Amino acid sequence: MPLATARHILVDTEQQCNELKSQIEAGADFGQLAKQHSNCPSGAQGGELGEFAPGMMVPEFDKVVFSAPVNTVQGPVKTDFGYHLLEVTSRS
Repeated sequence: MPLATARHILVDTEQQCNELKSQIEAGADFGQLAKQHSNCPSGAQGGELGEFAPGMMVPEFDKVVFSAPVNTVQGPVKTDFGYHLLEVTSRS
C-alpha cells in the first residue's frame, strides 16, 4: 500500500488560498505561513499531517496526495473544511 507524508494550509476562501500560494512561489516559507494562517490544528506544526495511506483523508486530498509531484505546492483544493494548499513531502 502506498504511503505519503504531506503538509497543508487550510483557509476559508479561494482568494486567500491563491494569495498564500503566490507568496510561497515567491519564496515565502510554507511552514511559517501555515503557522500564521492555517485554520487546522496542524498549522502549529507548520501544516505537517504526518504519514497516511489512501482512504485516511478526504477523497479530494487523496486524489492530489497520491498523484501530484512531490515537493510541489498544489491547490487550491476545495473540501468541506475550506480551501487547502497541499504539498506532498514524500511518497512510497
